[in-house]
Amino acid sequence: MRKVILYIAASLDGYIADVNGGVEWLESIPNPDKTDYGYQSFYDNIEATIMGYGTFQQLIDWDIPFPYIGKDNYVVTRKSSPPVHPHVSFITEDHLENIKKIKQREGGNIWLIGGSQLNTFFLNNDLIDTIHIFTMPIILNDGFKIFSKPFSLKKLKLTSTERYTNGVIRSVFDLNHYSNIR
Repeated sequence: MRKVILYIAASLDGYIADVNGGVEWLESIPNPDKTDYGYQSFYDNIEATIMGYGTFQQLIDWDIPFPYIGKDNYVVTRKSSPPVHPHVSFITEDHLENIKKIKQREGGNIWLIGGSQLNTFFLNNDLIDTIHIFTMPIILNDGFKIFSKPFSLKKLKLTSTERYTNGVIRSVFDLNHYSNIR
């Protein structure tokens, strides 16, 4: 079975996007070492991406070439007739069952790109295996959280941390060892 990895950056106060859904604030974090925070190595080891429709729409609105060509890309949506896109398969119904089928296929890891509603859906349905969270040294005070409410409380196992010279902290959590908090 393939692993689902939530690989995501968040502000110190837990926001992944500002109130307008923007992530431009990430560019305000100094990066004098020009590190990619392990992104290329991570990206090379995934075979598929899964994102919500809002995240997909944001990518399209940036008017850049689709960034995940060569991967199996899925967009989860409630829209019955989403637009056709040459690099994306839309999951429009039976979300849980279709995602479980994707996860059970042979192959490489799956990157859960987000957003918060989809992250929560995956969390509540025990579909996330690992979380790589990059805590950025910034406080946004408002916007979109990593997980939206309601979500199940979970205990996570911290497996590693790394501190970068610019204050970014990478934390990796294993969810295969968590237990629901009751």
